[in-house]
Amino acid sequence: MTETELIPELEEKRARHNSEAERHKRQRDELNEKTREWADRRDELNAQVRRLIEEANGRREMRDKLNAEVRQVKANRDEWNRKFNEFSDKVLDLKRERMPKSGQSIRKYKAELRALEKRHMTSVMSVEKERALVEEMGELSKKVKAMEMEMEQFTEVKVAEQEAREAKDLAEGYHKQVSELAEKAQAEHDAMLKLYEEADGLRKEADDAQEKFIEAKLSADEEHREHIEHIRQVHDFDKIISGIRDKTRKARKEKDDDSAKREAEEIFDKFKSGEKLSTEDIMVLQKSGYM
Repeated sequence: MTETELIPELEEKRARHNSEAERHKRQRDELNEKTREWADRRDELNAQVRRLIEEANGRREMRDKLNAEVRQVKANRDEWNRKFNEFSDKVLDLKRERMPKSGQSIRKYKAELRALEKRHMTSVMSVEKERALVEEMGELSKKVKAMEMEMEQFTEVKVAEQEAREAKDLAEGYHKQVSELAEKAQAEHDAMLKLYEEADGLRKEADDAQEKFIEAKLSADEEHREHIEHIRQVHDFDKIISGIRDKTRKARKEKDDDSAKREAEEIFDKFKSGEKLSTEDIMVLQKSGYM
């Protein structure tokens, strides 16, 4: 089989490589499109994660600010609770100083009165005993009222009691603020945790998208390498086929040149022998360089 006869087989192989090159190119382009889609999805998810983290950090800052306020307000509450206890102790001390010299305190009289009242309500007794008990209760009640009236006369006691009430009111006000601020801080904390949790979920999705992006990119690169390899094969076949055709054309030309040379030599011999040449013969001689 001559080289020229090989050309159809070579062209068929070239066509197969060209077809494979086009197929790998299409697959590469499809995979590159998927790569862009996964990259866009990854970038979109990462942007959402950044926004959530930024919002969560803002919530954390607000929570920390509220917790700082809680600590300050707690300190104020504790300070006024301490003052309330001091004022209360002062009131008790002042009242003890005003107790009768008998040593009986108003607290002791009140305790005795409560005990007699309970006895009166729960015990069964004769009329005489009940009358005596009621009289005793009356005497104790008078003593308690007298001592209370006596204590109320002392301005220092009244001032101490007022200070204690004001301290208690302030402590309770600060306690209410503590509760309100702590509730707000907890709400910010819960919102922060929810945002971080949501960000973690989206970050996992972004990581999955990144894996898909890498897979598609590697596959696209492989398809591109296959495409380039088949294109190289096509170019090699083009060179081989072109070379055979050039060689065939050159051989044909050389053959034609030899034939023309022989024809010209025969015409020239006729010319030398004195034969008359035709116009066509003269043109052949001119073309061959004899004239």
